[in-house]
Amino acid sequence: MSSIDNTAPSSAEPDFDGILRANLERIFNERDPARRAAALSELYVAEPVMYEPTGIVVGRDAISEVAGRLLDQFGPTFAFRVEGKAVGHHGLGCLRWHAGPEGGPIAVTGTDATEIVEGRIARLWVLLNPSTD
Repeated sequence: MSSIDNTAPSSAEPDFDGILRANLERIFNERDPARRAAALSELYVAEPVMYEPTGIVVGRDAISEVAGRLLDQFGPTFAFRVEGKAVGHHGLGCLRWHAGPEGGPIAVTGTDATEIVEGRIARLWVLLNPSTD
């Protein structure tokens, strides 16, 4: 039987809350493609992968296109909003969120799960909660 290492997490753990909040605000709520591209360069590794319920998206440009299409599709006041603080350890971080039009009903809720490598997002899983309607 293997033993369990009960040591505290390394001080080298990334700022999960800062990175995941920045991802939501600076990528998925950013309507300007140039600012979104700059944020992607800062927050993501060179060849990131995003796993959505309907497919796999590879590369910064493709992730930017998905974010832009979502914002265009749902209108000018649609935005993603953080629910609580991101949690994580050993390179895995999770952040709960909801989205919808400003002042309107929540359209969707979910969680972003990320693999963080050297302070940047390498892989992102977008997990959508089932509708309660």
